[in-house]
Amino acid sequence: MCLNENPLNPYPELKEEFQQILTEVPFNRYFNEVTQKLQELLSNYIEIGGDCIAMGNGADEMLYYLFTSLNAPESYILSLAPSYFDYKSYSSAVGMSCRFLHLDQNYNFKADEFLQLLQPVNCKLGIICNPNNPTGNLFAAEKIIYIIENTDKLILVDEAYFEFAGETLLDYVHKYPNLIILRTFSKSFASAGLRFGYLVSNPENITEIKKVITAFNLSLVTQAFALVILRNKEIFLQNIVTLIKEREYIYSRLSQIDEIEPIKSYTNFITFTAGNKTKKLFKYLQTNGIALRAVWQHPVLEDHVRVTVSRKKDNKLFLQKVKEFIQT
Repeated sequence: MCLNENPLNPYPELKEEFQQILTEVPFNRYFNEVTQKLQELLSNYIEIGGDCIAMGNGADEMLYYLFTSLNAPESYILSLAPSYFDYKSYSSAVGMSCRFLHLDQNYNFKADEFLQLLQPVNCKLGIICNPNNPTGNLFAAEKIIYIIENTDKLILVDEAYFEFAGETLLDYVHKYPNLIILRTFSKSFASAGLRFGYLVSNPENITEIKKVITAFNLSLVTQAFALVILRNKEIFLQNIVTLIKEREYIYSRLSQIDEIEPIKSYTNFITFTAGNKTKKLFKYLQTNGIALRAVWQHPVLEDHVRVTVSRKKDNKLFLQKVKEFIQT
């Protein structure tokens, strides 16, 4: 329960369809119509034109290519902190640095402070993960729009957990030329091992990003499987409804346990604290076969851990062990 994977696996149900499409795609060729079909289905799903989409091997690869397209001497990106740690990893990998605006004790930030930090000429991009990982909270859309409207710098909104939150800025892509949105199939579509992600922006931005994307970067196998997923998206979307119910169940039960304080989440995980007992609880759960993610490295999340919403039986066992620890 530590990697934010989707535990509900519908792939056995789709086994025959996966096998069928593998017989239809000629893997001895670079090109195949599966690419166009996938782009059409993805465009239909998110309701935007195909020329506004760039696809790749997970959200991480899309970050890498975006940073590569923006890299310049002494350039840097701006991120909130704590947030997704690989913004720093991938910006560093392409030769950029990463600077931060730290969240306050309410896991929020001031838009004007973010705008001020965007101003230097060497700042090429601002990133807002929404909902945010690892806090799980959702920033107000009005705040992000205010930032977008008051800067000419590119703003990337990371919507990796969009389907769990139900809120998006995708409708503003054509209105604001400096808006880019990042999505992934890893969470909502139970495809962490498939590696499929995509960027959405206006056609001009997508054209510039594609200039640094390698030819044939996305395997036809990945594309074929992603196509099947979109053809059967209702199965996956229904599983999201199930996980949201389990998330609310975990949040409610954690809130009722003395000494436990969870953060309201709009993702598939919940971050919480047991105060100065957190590290001992973390180890206690480990010894009972339950792995959580330690997120206490940042002062705002001192003594916090993150638990991924899992199957009902796993969630009940987790809650049982937390109660046992607190009561001992």
